[in-house]
Amino acid sequence: MPVHSLPPTKKRRIEKDIKVLQSIQELEQQLTRAVENNASLNPLADLLDTTRSCKESQEVSKGIYALYRIFVLIVVKGKLSASGDESAKAVKAWIWERINAYVEYLCGLMKDDEKTLRVSALQILFSLQKHLSTAFSTPSAPQFHNSHFHKIVSALLSCPFSHEKDTDVLHLFHETWFSVHDDIRWFFLREAGSVTHQLDTSSIEPNIASNLLQILEGLTTFPTEPAELNAWWVEELGTKPPKVKTPKSKDGLEEEEEAENAKEDEEDDWRKFFDEDTTAKDLKKNEGPKGRVHSLTVHQSLHSLASHKAVFTRAWLELLSRLSVQSNAQASKVLATRVLNILHRGVMPHLTRPVLVMDWIGACVDYGGTVGLLALNALFALMKEYNLDYPSFYTRLYAFLDRDLFHLKHRARFFRMTELFLSSTHIPATLLASFVKRLSRLSLSAPPAGVIIIIPFTYNIMKRHPALMVMIHRAEEDAPDGDPFLPEEPNPLSTNALDSSLWELQSHRTHYHSGVSTLAKIFSEAFTKPGFSMEDFLDHTYSTLYDTEANRKIKKEPPLNEFGNGLKVAAHLFKPRTLEDGTAVDSEDVVTELWSFGSL
Repeated sequence: MPVHSLPPTKKRRIEKDIKVLQSIQELEQQLTRAVENNASLNPLADLLDTTRSCKESQEVSKGIYALYRIFVLIVVKGKLSASGDESAKAVKAWIWERINAYVEYLCGLMKDDEKTLRVSALQILFSLQKHLSTAFSTPSAPQFHNSHFHKIVSALLSCPFSHEKDTDVLHLFHETWFSVHDDIRWFFLREAGSVTHQLDTSSIEPNIASNLLQILEGLTTFPTEPAELNAWWVEELGTKPPKVKTPKSKDGLEEEEEAENAKEDEEDDWRKFFDEDTTAKDLKKNEGPKGRVHSLTVHQSLHSLASHKAVFTRAWLELLSRLSVQSNAQASKVLATRVLNILHRGVMPHLTRPVLVMDWIGACVDYGGTVGLLALNALFALMKEYNLDYPSFYTRLYAFLDRDLFHLKHRARFFRMTELFLSSTHIPATLLASFVKRLSRLSLSAPPAGVIIIIPFTYNIMKRHPALMVMIHRAEEDAPDGDPFLPEEPNPLSTNALDSSLWELQSHRTHYHSGVSTLAKIFSEAFTKPGFSMEDFLDHTYSTLYDTEANRKIKKEPPLNEFGNGLKVAAHLFKPRTLEDGTAVDSEDVVTELWSFGSL
């Protein structure tokens, strides 16, 4: 083997690394002098190429920070200003090409396997965002560098899905910028909505939906008053914006023509869709710059609560419309469950019009299972707090009452919600009777922990709605043709449940579990007890029921047969079956062989 093909020794590698680091340092010093003296910036391309060719993380880190310091110096010195002759503009265009290449390289490092490089890249990108925005701002017109920020948002949303990478990149972005600075949150929501909207639904990357959801679901606070808009990453944007100019009224055809032209120009403005009704009572408060959201400037929008709600609404609607992973139903279910867990308390209160999510919630209800159960809560919140008219709500709720209900993870949450749904005294007795009867029928095949939930749940409903008392006082002879209840009927108003009885619950008085049998006797007594607290029954399992019985103190020992009499009874029960002529049958039965008794 030739000598030159041998791998380099450790000493050679160290010498090579030192040489690269020295080269980066020399280029940085040379560029610093060139910027100060308005000399040639050609070594900038060499420094960029050297950094991109580095393999070791230490060399890459040294290179990106050297480039960062040079570009900041260039921005601060005004090298990117629009003034100058043709040669100056050519130099400026050349510098922008180097900056864009550098930014793309940093965006690629956000997906690197080395944690320090990912974190450093994100920090440098946001620091450049501040410097670029400040450089182009004036006292009367503060600016935010949109094209640079668009690249940051695209890189964040396309970051490969990995718990480790999400923790250090997305978490750092959320905790340092998104949940702290109002301008970063506004621009991110606007850009995220645009990025998601531009993607084809059939080819959307699964990382974008999951990453955007992870960022949005961590947003636990949202401004509700103008005074809360007080934190700015670009400090120039924190200055008070000019008041919205109201056009003077005009007469005749000129006014009509101007109104018609304005209407045509604004037809494609997405912000108009999220404008709130200015006649609403809650808009009587001072919410920042007055005027329709779509007519505000960027600076005015940053100080307007309505504008913050508009971009928040658009980002969520774009996410929900694409919240599916092609060919992976399980992943889609997980994402939908994460959304539904926060939708009713962390999202809908901040939407411009919460009813905009009605279609997506309805589709989740149709999905069934855990997703459907959680969607019912959001759907009920829309009905109760935002006056949504949804006539088939109780029909959908009734469809969830099946045998699988008692084996779901969110069983306790479902009964909490259902108790709330059925608490209104305006619900027809026919509808309530169907729910009570359906649960009673399901109790026949439910585990003991499920029966223990059904009994107090039914008692509370009957206590609140005395019209259902006839169902426990109706005797079997009152229904000569059998039980009139129609278990296969999907419409709870047509099941004939009110003409039936709760014989299923009565049968539990002889249940094998003493806790169930004792609790079932409540229907044989006068309804003088106050309603049960459902929290005492919702979290029972086989384990808790066993522990309760095992740790229960026995006040009186149960009566037992004497040993001899017990053996006689056992031998009689398990003796071989005989024919009329006395011939033994099933003498070789396996169960019989397992039992042996002493001589009687």
